[in-house]
Amino acid sequence: MVIVFQSKPSIIASAAVAGPLERKSVFYSYFDSVVDDERWNQKTNEQGNAKMIQEACQIIMKKAGLNNLDIDFFLAGDLVNQMTPTNFAAKEIATSFIGMFSACATSVSSVIVACLLTELGASKYAIAGASSQHNSTERQFRYPINYGAQKPATAQWTVTAAGFSLISHHDPKNPSVVAATVGKVVDYGQADPFHMGAAMAPAAYDTITRHLEKRKQKLHDYDLIMTGDLGKIGLKILKMMFSKSGASQSELNLLRDAGAEFYGEDESFLAGASGAGCSAAVYFSYILQQLKDGRFKRVLLVATGSLFSPLSF
Repeated sequence: MVIVFQSKPSIIASAAVAGPLERKSVFYSYFDSVVDDERWNQKTNEQGNAKMIQEACQIIMKKAGLNNLDIDFFLAGDLVNQMTPTNFAAKEIATSFIGMFSACATSVSSVIVACLLTELGASKYAIAGASSQHNSTERQFRYPINYGAQKPATAQWTVTAAGFSLISHHDPKNPSVVAATVGKVVDYGQADPFHMGAAMAPAAYDTITRHLEKRKQKLHDYDLIMTGDLGKIGLKILKMMFSKSGASQSELNLLRDAGAEFYGEDESFLAGASGAGCSAAVYFSYILQQLKDGRFKRVLLVATGSLFSPLSF
């Protein structure tokens, strides 16, 4: 399903905030705020996650000269059960809240729904995005940090970060959302929770392919196609799939991944970064800045998520 936004809603402000370890990110200079404490000086990791979300939203409203009474909708999610941190942040933001969960794809799914609300005339200002907090996510889906479990080379590091955007009516001075393709669940039977890249790459390939076909476009119609968070191995798999379909090397060079690039070549992060806040922080800082500066004219953002659940394995 491809949605074409006739009114071309714009992203008129954005914010990305991150934790202390994210100072090692190659995108560090684009972040609005980086704190020294993983928990944002709160008692728990989950409370710190909520505080991080609030800070990002406050930065956005300050940039736009708005307050919470001006915001029509808050669309967001995280990786903790029932999106608890986002719910607590929504209490403080005090506007109409739509909880979104698409795992690490939550940032883009939130933007799509915000653009639909804007297109319908139901919203003038909507904040959309996602977050993740390393320690709470590890405890949620893998092992508690103090367990000291060793990870294989295919594993990725959950980022502590939040990325949010302010969606409003079309503004020629700001980047606009022209179209969106909603992805499908594509399952190649990859069941290793430490190999997310292999699990998500087929869905990324399917979504990009369908988007280009429906839009009658080619890979080179974009300055950049940025996935997230396939990581280094998942990105290789995605490029291999496109290579087998006949893509040239110059077209393959257009494919980049937020998770693969987030921590650069630091091998201590294994196959790269992940987490709903990873691609969100990159999209709503680095990518938007490149669009505003004119370095990119047309970008396709493809956030990807894999199913992690304490109820399934």
